This record gives sequence, structure tokens and C-alpha cells, in this order.
Amino acid sequence: MYQLDLPWMLLLIPMPLLVWWLLPPHRETSASIRLPFFDQVTKAAGIEPTEGSVVPRRSWLQTGVDVLAWLLLVVALSRPQYVEPPLEKTEPQRDILLALDLSQSMDTRDFASPDGAANARVDAVRAVVGDFIAKRPGDRLGLIAFGDAPYPLAPFTMDHALVRTLVDGLLPGIAGPRTALGDSLGLAIRMFEKTDVPEKVLILLTDGNDTASKMPPLKAAEIAKTKAIVIHAVGIGDPAATGEDKLDTASLQKIATTTGGRYFFGADQSQLQGIYDELDRITPEDQRQLSWRPRIELFYWPLGASVLLVCVWYGASGLAGVMRRRSPA
Repeated sequence: MYQLDLPWMLLLIPMPLLVWWLLPPHRETSASIRLPFFDQVTKAAGIEPTEGSVVPRRSWLQTGVDVLAWLLLVVALSRPQYVEPPLEKTEPQRDILLALDLSQSMDTRDFASPDGAANARVDAVRAVVGDFIAKRPGDRLGLIAFGDAPYPLAPFTMDHALVRTLVDGLLPGIAGPRTALGDSLGLAIRMFEKTDVPEKVLILLTDGNDTASKMPPLKAAEIAKTKAIVIHAVGIGDPAATGEDKLDTASLQKIATTTGGRYFFGADQSQLQGIYDELDRITPEDQRQLSWRPRIELFYWPLGASVLLVCVWYGASGLAGVMRRRSPA
């Protein structure tokens, strides 16, 4: 599509006429000789003298060239452009960070699968989280694994295949045997600080209690609240366990409540699947459509035509005048 970026510049088209009508004509005096016998000279030459200034007349061709050159110049000032078809981009408005507990206890085979078989907790997490990732094509996803310390496995990205591959390759104990729950929240806060999306969601999954953090989990939750980060906490495993394997449900509930999130408990793979289905429901896709239409400037075409027309006309006129003066009388 062609358009003029500055169409109001077309109002300059009548400017030469306004200047011709409103401004006084240019007058110039030149030295002359007064002849007392001027009348005799004009009669002898057969010329009838007149009074007033001499105004050279323009030819119709010269007038047409000047008008056309002016019109081309005004069109160039109006900045003609070719507007290409729009380029559209979908920009996510929510970043979701998955924080997964990979302490040694995640290798415990007490998680019932839908067919009743006892599987390792990490196997159920791989299957359920992988399915959750597949349902979030419009969100940027990030991944944290934590054990003795938290480790960022994937920054926020739209490459969900990469995140899914990393989740499928998770192994219990790869990050250490203990659980650094509070430090993982601190790492998540630092990762969210580098994003500028309106919504920031952390989905935290663990099967134990904090045994290795330098930052208390509840303190980290307070900081997350000030950063507008919503934390959904998911607890799995045996609620009757003792010691380091005991699930700290009270802290998880407090973390979720403090940040405006929800706490869930999954005793088996079916319940865990239901939890992530619910998380998928309460965090619907939020995207913004961005559209941009590239523009190609075309002003140089009428500008070049105007300059070329004037140069050719006045160059040819000057050359013709020189040739006439040199021709023999």
C-alpha cells in the first residue's frame, strides 16, 4: 500500500501563485544615456518607443516545466512510502518458573501410577510436568532444580522442547541429597528480576523440608511478595514421614498464602496430574499481539525527477542560447 507520511505538505502546491500575487515584482534600474534627439533616432529606425519596465515573457513549455518540477518537489516533501503487509508477533505476558526438588528422597518408589504400580516420585514428576509444559505453548518457561543448592537449568524461554528435554533428564540426587528450599526461592527471585512481564508465577514442587538453605523460606516468600511473584506450592511424598524426609506442609502453605498462590498436596501420580491440570486452569494463557508494518521511503524518486527535469531544461535552454549567439548573422 502506498501512502504519504506528511500529506499536509500538499498544501504548499499553490504557494508559487500566492507569492506571485502577493509580493511586489522585482524592479531593477540600470544606467542609461539621455539623448536629446531620441525621437529622431526611433523614427529613423522605425521603432515606436514605449514606457515602463521590460518584463521577459515565459514560454508555455518553460511554465509547464517549472510547474511540474514544483509538483514533484512537493510530493517528495510529503514523503511517499510503500507500506508492506503487517508483521505480527505474539509476546507472552506471563513467565512461569518451575522449581523441582531433586534431593535423594525423590528416588523413593512409593508413588502409585494410574495402573497401580509403585513408581519413583521423580518418574511421576517427569511425566506430569512434561505434560504441563506441553499445555503452555504461549508462556515463557524457566527451570530450576534444587538439592543441596539451587541450580538454574533453563532461563525463561519459548523453547519448550529444550525445557521438556531437561525435565526428562532429571535424576534424583543430581543436585545433592538435601533440600535447599529457601535458597531456591531466592534464586527464583533473582531470575524474575531480569524479566519485565506483568505476571510472574513460580510453581514449586518438593517432597521434604528445608535442610540446607541459608535463606529461610518464609523470608524469601516475603521478598517474593514485594516483587509481585505468585508462588504455587506442591507437596508430594509421605506426610507421615519423620526427620529430613518429613514434608513441611505448614511452611509450604504459608509460602503460597503470603504470595497470593495456592498450596496442593499430591499423594500419587493421579493427584499430581490433577494438581498441574488445576494450575493450568488458574493460569490461562496471557499474550499480547504486536504488529508492525515496515515502510520503504520513496521520496527520492520525485525529488530526483524534479532536479533532473530542471537541470535538463535549463541546461538545454542555456546551450541553445549559446548556440544562437555563436551562429553567424
